[in-house]
Amino acid sequence: MALTNAERQRRYRERRADGEPVQERPRPRPPRPKPRPARWAAALAELRTLQAEYEAWRDQLPESLAESKTAELLEGVCDVDLDAVDVELPRGFGRD
Repeated sequence: MALTNAERQRRYRERRADGEPVQERPRPRPPRPKPRPARWAAALAELRTLQAEYEAWRDQLPESLAESKTAELLEGVCDVDLDAVDVELPRGFGRD
């Protein structure tokens, strides 16, 4: 016959009073990281998005700021060749 909630609680309290260790629930596993090639591709996509935003910022600078330090830095960001770092990555473990 099944125990009532009160009986189950009483037994639980008795076990705790006797010093019996309580079973802990297993912790959920942390999420598994994405594979390196997928993380590389996501990082490149994010860099391309950021570079496009910086290009739009540079293009909208007023003429008075065209020769400023900000314009130089924006130009440096826009000149970075992201296609040069878009390489084929090793897959590892003999799957190359």
